[in-house]
Amino acid sequence: MNNSVTNTARLLGAGLRALLVLTLVCGVLYPLAVTGVAQALFNDKANGSEIKADGKVVGSSLIGQQGYSLDYFQPRPANGLGTNSVNTQYKLILSGATNRAGDNPELIKWVREAKAKVVKDNSTADYKVRPSRVPADAVTSSGSGLDPDISPAYADLQVHRVAERNGLSAAQVQKLVDEHTEGRILGFMGEFRVNVLELNIALKELVAKG
Repeated sequence: MNNSVTNTARLLGAGLRALLVLTLVCGVLYPLAVTGVAQALFNDKANGSEIKADGKVVGSSLIGQQGYSLDYFQPRPANGLGTNSVNTQYKLILSGATNRAGDNPELIKWVREAKAKVVKDNSTADYKVRPSRVPADAVTSSGSGLDPDISPAYADLQVHRVAERNGLSAAQVQKLVDEHTEGRILGFMGEFRVNVLELNIALKELVAKG
């Protein structure tokens, strides 16, 4: 009986020591090491790829935002996503796609309505948008619904409207778009893209300069 109790106590003691060691290594030391390396080598990415304007964080280069007025460049649509009811301070939307097939009547209706709105919103007194010029990313949401980028084609399509509403020349606004157009990753991965938040910050700064 005594030997059995002693062996049980030893096993419990060994198990407790193993638990403490594993907790220390896996729950404290390893996370601290990974965090330290991330902060030292990838500081920007480790902190959420923040974008700052006027000395404060206004968003992330990885997450698209909705709600811009027509004075600014518009992002991709975010159809089919629920509204955030938890962290309402930032008015975030839930990440996700519409999950509708290409021949879904509701999706077709959304696309047609979105295309008509893009044509209407971006046509000015001296520039008319042709429906055939409207790119796919102007009327469809991405897989996450939070895509921060738009295609150069969609950015170009918005140039005349943005210029007119801000009292700028189309050439000035087009120059902004060209300066904020990013190429393919490593020269061959992905597509050319324009970060909407960064472009709108540059636009705001240009307008402020008069």
